[in-house]
Amino acid sequence: MRNKVLFLLILILLSGSLFAQRGVRVAYIDTEYILENVPEYQEAVNQLNQKADNWKNEIEVKLNEIEQKRKDLSNEKALLTKELIEEREEDIYFEEKEILDYQQKRFGPNGDLFIQQKQLMQPVQDQIFAAVQDIATTRKYDFIFDKSSDDTTMLFSAKQYDISETVIRSITRTSKRNQAKSKAERKAAEAEELVPEVNLEQEAREKALEEKKKARESVIEKARQEKLAAREAKVKAAEAKRLKIIEDREKARQAKLDARTTPQSSTDKPTEAKTEPETKTETKTKEQLLEENRQKKLAEREARIKALEEKKKKILEDRQKALEERKRIRDSINKN
Repeated sequence: MRNKVLFLLILILLSGSLFAQRGVRVAYIDTEYILENVPEYQEAVNQLNQKADNWKNEIEVKLNEIEQKRKDLSNEKALLTKELIEEREEDIYFEEKEILDYQQKRFGPNGDLFIQQKQLMQPVQDQIFAAVQDIATTRKYDFIFDKSSDDTTMLFSAKQYDISETVIRSITRTSKRNQAKSKAERKAAEAEELVPEVNLEQEAREKALEEKKKARESVIEKARQEKLAAREAKVKAAEAKRLKIIEDREKARQAKLDARTTPQSSTDKPTEAKTEPETKTETKTKEQLLEENRQKKLAEREARIKALEEKKKKILEDRQKALEERKRIRDSINKN
């Protein structure tokens, strides 16, 4: 960090010798202060925080339900057969795995919250960047630093060089112009704008920066799509494995039931033969209950899988819409 500061000081001193005739014009901005004074950004942040709280509450409710199921199973173990206990334990395991995967999907390093935070910041950063470029060109600043950035440390900053308010006014004027509906409102917004000065060298630098920015965004988007594809593949593989386990388990259970209902041999004692019809009737009733319970569990699993797929599809559609909206805002800013 000290090396960066020394590099900036040396750069300013060298620039001072090159621009000795008019002096070096230096300014700085405070991005955190600007964001606090952009209503659209604050509203979007509040909405995102509310959405994150809803996700947290949803996860907490489901985890509490799973914990209650564990307690109920623990209390009922003495009344259940080994097969029923194993079945319920497996159901609890799959439900817990689903909610933990959902939690990772929402709050993980590449989760929905992280992606939406980036999508929220990008349009505002583009606005700030455009406003800074406009002000630097108009007022002929040589350097503009970001006071709140981690890349640069301010050893001293005089208030008269703070142009954060100017950046806020520039963003507000741009917002008014974009939202103007009547001709009078558009004229009033245009009257407030700063008159840019023609600077071919500055325009060339801005064009090069824009091209680098687009290339970087393209690489980031490609990497994101690859991560999404890998995640989808992992989810599908895990789901296929889970279905295979369920299928094998059902086959094993059915084999046990078939073996249990096989007629007794003719060497049984007469007393046992007398009670055989009653035993068969009782076994048949248990089989019916087990089959009904199995069909119900399968239907519930299929419903959960279908709901997860629909949610996944909706999330992907929302992401695509957000990307298109961000592109539209950036194109609008570039046109202006």
